[in-house]
Amino acid sequence: MFTDYVSVSLRRYLMPLAMLLVIGSGLPFPLSIVHAAEPGIVGVVAGKIADTDWPWWRGPHRNGIAPSSARPPRQWSVQSNLLWKAPIPGRGHSSPTVVGKRIFLTSADETSKTQLALCFDRDTGKLNWRVQLHQGGFDHNNKKNSFASSTIACDGERVFVVSWNGGAIWTTALDLAGKQLWRVRVADFVSHQGYSSSPAIYQDFVLVAADSKGKGTSCLVALDRKTGKQAWQVMRPKMPNYVSPTIFQVAGKDQLLMAGCDVMSGFDPRNGKVIWECPGSTTECVGSVVTTEGLVFASGGYPKHETICVRADGSKEILWRNRVKVYVPSLLAYEGYVYAVTDNGVSYCWAARTGKEMWKGRLQGGFSASPILAGGLIYITSEQGQTHIFKPSPKALEVVASNSLGEEVFASPVFSGKDLFLRVTLADGGRQEYLCCIRETAAP
Repeated sequence: MFTDYVSVSLRRYLMPLAMLLVIGSGLPFPLSIVHAAEPGIVGVVAGKIADTDWPWWRGPHRNGIAPSSARPPRQWSVQSNLLWKAPIPGRGHSSPTVVGKRIFLTSADETSKTQLALCFDRDTGKLNWRVQLHQGGFDHNNKKNSFASSTIACDGERVFVVSWNGGAIWTTALDLAGKQLWRVRVADFVSHQGYSSSPAIYQDFVLVAADSKGKGTSCLVALDRKTGKQAWQVMRPKMPNYVSPTIFQVAGKDQLLMAGCDVMSGFDPRNGKVIWECPGSTTECVGSVVTTEGLVFASGGYPKHETICVRADGSKEILWRNRVKVYVPSLLAYEGYVYAVTDNGVSYCWAARTGKEMWKGRLQGGFSASPILAGGLIYITSEQGQTHIFKPSPKALEVVASNSLGEEVFASPVFSGKDLFLRVTLADGGRQEYLCCIRETAAP
């Protein structure tokens, strides 16, 4: 593609002009234009993704920040602003993926031991299709994890699902109608606390991480999105880890960033070569790496409690670290500050460059979901179904609203246009998961 060859500086001027031309034409955004126009956003891929889509884990910018087109609701309950709720067969912790009129989700039926890919209608919640990916092959699992914790990635043409089954990590590609295009056994995998890493899309590749202990094959792999053929593989330390690969443009380069396995790493996503690596972030991490101003941030939970900031220019300089454990939720970096909500509800704001603690507060509940910034506010949902909304400010923790929906929530909220999508569990005559669409204009 043209953008693969022009310089970064040239794109900085040409791409905003291209966006204006596309906006004026009324056509949907090609994903290449969306990404090249956003600072720090990389990954030119084929296909069409609108500026209101949420195509993969942590959103279109991969950083937990919703696009500027998001107009999220601030108030909702079972009685108000709940546009629709759709029952989900089985159980899972993956977040919804929204592309056009389709919502994709993974789930697992632990009774029949089947792993599923699901597609719902965006407007009505109707189940469009249900595809069985695997049957049997369930290993033991951590009670706070599931057999469907990996969030689907979609390039506008294909749906990519990563599953842990039968002692291995598998990647399956489906078309938008649910037809299987290919399936690849990525690596042998030995579980410690299950599997939760989500796939990432970069140029022609779908990137999959399988950090495994023992006899597993611990690796980071790039597969061709059209064929599933392996493009490159990087061997990783044989340690349990749960982080999703994340791609940002940092220090003038496209970098695939990983934490965990006792190292912080920046790879070239085109070939897997190590750009930089330094000790840090402990062995087991779950939350995704975030970045701002050429700095990379990560936090882990076992065996050390550590949040760390590393300069990603190849110097390997660790600017600051503290002993705060943010194990499952991802961090959020925004306008020179890093926001965190720990698993037990302690929230923090740190200055990105110095690590100075600006404030520390308490939110009610325990947390596995990650914070999302949408419409100028931060949304974080507790395991008990309460979504707290607070301002991204270094001055103090200022909660502007709290809304309850569901008795149990592990998946992160997803935003698209005026809609908020939540995966929740309601006690409807027993345990039942629902995909919920919340819109402030909905009638009570």
